[in-house]
Parts: sequence; structure tokens; C-alpha cells
Amino acid sequence: MTETTQSRIEKNVKDNDIVIYMKGTPTFPQCGFSSTVVQIFDYLGAQYTSVNVLDDPEIRQGVKDFNNWPTVPQIFIKGEFVGGCDIMREMFETGELKSLLTDKGISLASG
Repeated sequence: MTETTQSRIEKNVKDNDIVIYMKGTPTFPQCGFSSTVVQIFDYLGAQYTSVNVLDDPEIRQGVKDFNNWPTVPQIFIKGEFVGGCDIMREMFETGELKSLLTDKGISLASG
């Protein structure tokens, strides 16, 4: 991973409340895991930024190296890596994700 790639990822994660590194886009996810994560955040009404890792091989590998996490999607909330699809699904189902977002001052359209 080049320093440039790492600094691009760091800047994106620091500058946005929620960042989803995913395969595809929110309107056209390219894998089921990415689709699930988008559906969760859309359901909650949380604003997020997404990065299509398929558009940039350096980012695709770079985000995996950035956290030492081998898969995509990867979700960052307020600069902190929270996890991937399974973790988001579990946190959503238990209500933990909604609590985390509101505790971090992220407004949700669903209340």
C-alpha cells in the first residue's frame, strides 16, 4: 500500500461520519454483503459516504491493509473501524448500531 493510498483512506475516514468501503455503489451494489450494509444504513436513515473499491485496485487492497481486515465491505463510524457486514447485521438486529450512531451524534431519519 502506498503512503498516498493510506493517506487517502485516512482523510476519507476522518472527514466523514460514516464511510462504507464497498463493492459497487449504494444504488447498484456488486455483492450481497455490500447490499446488506447499504440497506441497514438506509433503513436507519443515516447519511453515509461510500467508496466503490472496484473502481480503484489500490483502494481495494489498501483498505484491507489499513485495518488488517481481509474483506469488503468495511464500515467506519466517526473515524473508527467498526467491522464488516456480519458485524453490522448483528449490531443492527440487537439495536446496538442505532445506539452507537446516536451516541456519536449522528442523526437518523428513522428517529
